[in-house]
Amino acid sequence: MRIGFLLNGERVEADAPPTRTLLDWLREERGLTGTKEGCNEGDCGACTVLVTDERGARALNACILFLPQLRGKAVRTVEGIAGPEGALHPVQRAMVDHHGSQCGFCTPGFVVAMAAAHLNGDCDHDAALAGNLCRCTGYAPILRAAEAAAAEPVPDWMRDRPNPDDAPPAGSGGAFLPRSADELAAWYADHPDATLIAGATDVGLWVTKGLRDLPEVAFLSGARDLARIEERDGRLWFGAGATMTEVLEAVRDRFPSWAALIGRYGSAQVRNAATIGGNVANGSPIGDNPPVLLALGARLHLRRGEERRVLPVEDFFLDYGRQDRRPGEFLEGIDVPLSAPGLRVWKVSKRWDQDISAVCGAFDIRVEDGRVVRVRTGFGGMAATPRRARALEAALEGRPWDEATVEAAVPALAEDFRPIDDMRASAAYRLEVAGNLLRRYLHESRGAAVSVRAVRP
Repeated sequence: MRIGFLLNGERVEADAPPTRTLLDWLREERGLTGTKEGCNEGDCGACTVLVTDERGARALNACILFLPQLRGKAVRTVEGIAGPEGALHPVQRAMVDHHGSQCGFCTPGFVVAMAAAHLNGDCDHDAALAGNLCRCTGYAPILRAAEAAAAEPVPDWMRDRPNPDDAPPAGSGGAFLPRSADELAAWYADHPDATLIAGATDVGLWVTKGLRDLPEVAFLSGARDLARIEERDGRLWFGAGATMTEVLEAVRDRFPSWAALIGRYGSAQVRNAATIGGNVANGSPIGDNPPVLLALGARLHLRRGEERRVLPVEDFFLDYGRQDRRPGEFLEGIDVPLSAPGLRVWKVSKRWDQDISAVCGAFDIRVEDGRVVRVRTGFGGMAATPRRARALEAALEGRPWDEATVEAAVPALAEDFRPIDDMRASAAYRLEVAGNLLRRYLHESRGAAVSVRAVRP
């Protein structure tokens, strides 16, 4: 399959199988070995590249980025961060001045991630660099370098202007690149066994770790109407192709607790690629968004050809690895209420950043005149699918909102869930944590400081 894009300011064409990763192509076909292979699953950031298109410039992991996802875009590797005449980028110069490199293996990825944040005026360096791992420096000199470079102007050579139409036609060599949801619907109805790829943060590992062959695929990033976020019919609509970075910006003021959760979703590189639709459609029992969507009463909009249907999110997850999605049917969008002041969601994991939940609990509790009048919950990591805790909800509704009600309701979680023991947590731990999250909700509703980053002994 032939794909055209800009590489370090030069128009190039890549002729490769659809599931060839950018990392492998850069190193093996172009000799650009500054982009490193570390984990090969999107965790370590050693392979970070800068990708620019009509949605802006963002850092992405080249190890799980397939070449067709780059059609008509611009890519900069670490070799393209310096100027055409060798002038150092401000972040490169700051890394030298602040001794931000030791063994050097991770340094190219850090430099590209820093350059992406610098280009976008992002000064939250902890968040911007959370997806880049280093075993040598202790991070302090790298963060000092990022801070020192922040006020420097963006070099002219960093402002790529790709033309999405300056590329070979889409759809050849076993891959389809739709430009709209309509194109996807027509094609997928005729190819129901094909694999749909949005951000590839999940499917990428099927290839790099599972060594799976995907004979027929469709890449969805060119279908811009699938990425819209807007108000529709009095609700907030997320196109299934909206990235988690875009979702984060949309919910930051409306649902601050959800936004805080998304800030721990993967890393900047992962959030820049991963989509909300992919996080739901893959049906993972430990996906971060489904518990929130369950608590919000979200509706899923599914499409097969010209046929559409709307499904409550709790009816979508049937069993482990099985969802209510028909052959040739795809998730087109998700809608939620415009606001939910009572929404709180917490993720419990071994690491703060870039970790999979042991338990994720979401609650939307409405209290009037001291009594619980409405409860919706959502939990991940507690069962084979994301699920509501209906027995817990029933134990709370209509009762006084106080410690006695909460303590009486917590045992109902054992009716709702039979969690398993695994490498992340024991079943007993999961049940205890789920109950503690409800207790946390009560204390926070009364004004107590409950954040692990705010509470001090």
